[in-house]
Amino acid sequence: MAKRVLNMTPKELINLSKEEIIAAIAGSEGRVLASETIGITIPLLSDVTNAEFAASMGADMILLNMFDVQDPVILGLPQTDRQETVRKVKQLTGRMVGINLEPVDDAAASENAETLWAMSAGRYATVENAALAQKMGVDMIVLTGNPGNGVSNDAIVSSLRAISAEIGDKIVLAAGKMHASGVIGEGGENIITKEDIRLFAEAGADVILMPAPGTVPGITTEYIRELVSYAHSLGKLTITAIGTSQEGADTDTIKRIALECKMTGTDIHHIGDSGYVGMALPENIMAYSVAIRGIRHTYHRMAQSVER
Repeated sequence: MAKRVLNMTPKELINLSKEEIIAAIAGSEGRVLASETIGITIPLLSDVTNAEFAASMGADMILLNMFDVQDPVILGLPQTDRQETVRKVKQLTGRMVGINLEPVDDAAASENAETLWAMSAGRYATVENAALAQKMGVDMIVLTGNPGNGVSNDAIVSSLRAISAEIGDKIVLAAGKMHASGVIGEGGENIITKEDIRLFAEAGADVILMPAPGTVPGITTEYIRELVSYAHSLGKLTITAIGTSQEGADTDTIKRIALECKMTGTDIHHIGDSGYVGMALPENIMAYSVAIRGIRHTYHRMAQSVER
């Protein structure tokens, strides 16, 4: 039987094949926590990366948002060769690392031109960027959209199909949305449907991403549970995501969302990057971890040295 993420050491976590990652997540029975961080904002601890901070609070996977594979920047990271950026993050955190790539609508994204969310060349969900990410050591690519970038489910399917054909056997591919991403008509329950899941699965997704219950208007535990069950019936893993800044709510809210996600049957729990801007409130990462797997597994993940 494959070793579970819960029982893996940091050195094991950073050296997994695609098949090993999928088996290790599935074997953990809904007790894997992914923390999204932004590297281009000033780290909460100034000279310590947000990735390291999130890992220290109990995350099993670091999901790098706003990460440009052509011009990689992680503030707080020691001086590192550009192509070694991801491997350096993995070395310092002892965690699996994923990145977001976005199949954006450029007309919609133009509204973000002067904001933090402005697009750059290495963040587009192209085959070239995905292949570069895989060579850099990324464990999972998430095809999704940041606020206002106009990422539609149809665009995700198109990018996913092309990327899967090129590197789908080498890297875990996740697809979905945690909010409408600026697309009129894809809000509420229309953010993701069974039909979207079927199309994502056929296009090569290994993991289906969907909003956590209570994070988007109209998204209930019952609705997400039905979608999770459907994704599982297709042989796919799922990730429920907090992508609506509630990662900056109080710990009681986080614990409630965590348990609701647990009740859906999801495999990976995601907590977003906007407690302040850059990562969730650190106490919320720990609170989420404790809620889904208790103190023992949380402290074990927090306490293990990256040298193990």
